[in-house]
Amino acid sequence: MTDIVPVRRALLSVSDKTGLIDLARGLAAQGVELLSTGGTANAMRDAGLIVKDVADVTGFPEMMDGRVKTLHPAVHGGLLALRDNDDHLAAMEEHGIGAIDLLVVNLYPFEDTVAKGADYDTCIENIDIGGPAMIRAAAKNHGFVNVVVDVQDYAPLLAQLETNGGATTLGFRQSLAQTAYARTAAYDAAVSTWMAGAIDETTPRRRAFAGTLAQTLRYGENPHQSAAFYLDGTDRPGVATARQLQGKELSYNNINDTDAAFELVSEFDPTDGPACAIIKHANPCGVARGDSLAEAYKSAFNCDDVSPFGGIIALNQTLDAATAQEITKIFTEVVIAPDADADAVEIFAAKKNLRLLTTGGLADPGHSNLTFRQVSGGFLVQDKDNGHINREDLRVVTERAPNDQEMKDMLFAWTVAKHVKSNAIIYVKDGATVGIGAGQMSRVDSTRIAARKSQDMADVLGLDMPLTHGSVVASDAFFPFADGLLSAAEAGATAIIQPGGSMRDDEVIKAANDAGLAMVFTGMRHFRH
Repeated sequence: MTDIVPVRRALLSVSDKTGLIDLARGLAAQGVELLSTGGTANAMRDAGLIVKDVADVTGFPEMMDGRVKTLHPAVHGGLLALRDNDDHLAAMEEHGIGAIDLLVVNLYPFEDTVAKGADYDTCIENIDIGGPAMIRAAAKNHGFVNVVVDVQDYAPLLAQLETNGGATTLGFRQSLAQTAYARTAAYDAAVSTWMAGAIDETTPRRRAFAGTLAQTLRYGENPHQSAAFYLDGTDRPGVATARQLQGKELSYNNINDTDAAFELVSEFDPTDGPACAIIKHANPCGVARGDSLAEAYKSAFNCDDVSPFGGIIALNQTLDAATAQEITKIFTEVVIAPDADADAVEIFAAKKNLRLLTTGGLADPGHSNLTFRQVSGGFLVQDKDNGHINREDLRVVTERAPNDQEMKDMLFAWTVAKHVKSNAIIYVKDGATVGIGAGQMSRVDSTRIAARKSQDMADVLGLDMPLTHGSVVASDAFFPFADGLLSAAEAGATAIIQPGGSMRDDEVIKAANDAGLAMVFTGMRHFRH
């Protein structure tokens, strides 16, 4: 392959006209002949540029509502011909095919069309055919052809031409080609994913995922791991779409933990009152509602006053000054909320390392999307856990039915349980977690760990009894034996919410009755591995 290749002729056909005129003027200044189609050509002519229509090159007009305009040997031959191959050059001479040294294409806005909720036929019409075909052709022939698919590559392209006297280097063209293939892959992934949903195909034979680089991270979970953050193109509020008001760059662990925190707090409708979730290592260490946001934060903090240090705080309402003042009493990595008022922002400004993110809204907890995880030789794909239980879905299985406060606290605990790593045990009292046991190999261990942490906090607060006294407890999966339930009773729990479904349910129910506990079954579990 030749290193330095001059650019004499360019084909530009873009849906997104951002930066188009500046690019075209820069190319014209380098003496590059401009070819174009439809609206792109009109936009350049309106700017006073000399443009040749692709129809004049192919000898065919655009037809079939624009479906056919660049699918022609005069275009693809100009992109694919090897400039150092005598047979290719002879074919170009024989058929009057001119070389195309630069292709600038961005595709029909299929992803945006889907995001706007367009109907099936409209989505189909926004599937680009000629664009991907040209992109792939130009990228394959990157030894001689430049292919640009992203607006952010316009300036580097013009800089290359300026530096190299109207030419580009092989390394630059290789980089453009890699980006181009990634773009067509992502585009096809978006189309296939949309179509699978449109035809209710839950397990398509082939599955593709794609993303756009948002940030190259300093490192991954540990300093010896490289990492990056990619966006999937959706506009659902969250860490990916948030505006960072202050603080240093987010790390891999920050992003992971902040996502966990915001997904949890988004479960709590702000019209039902303020809520706060504090996360450490992707697990909640305190979750609470309150009459004010500051009260919710303090109640969440009082579940565990050690783990929040260096943690993530998520709020379901606008961050205010009173809450900001409380948060700044300890070191916090990230605070994420729908918004923040001016007084809160001013208070946080004194904490330069504290990252403040605002999202403009909460994430829809019922949003249907896929989660995936890599395993050796493949990856696992599943629906997001959108499971939700209402009061009327619960089945009372004990002699004593829960009272109204116990019922409210059990539903709260059950919501939190969905976001705690299995085996998960959550004690709740008066709308606040008072003990959380997460990620243990034994459910009874989670029960005991949560109770012990509750006792630790009681000691800190100067209380005579553990915080779990008079609480309810949620278990993300059934109790396989009565021992976990009995441990919860020993900690002072008065009511239990769990899925049920164990071979020993009768034994567990009897133990609950003997202990005077109320217990309800959800019929649904919330494993989170």
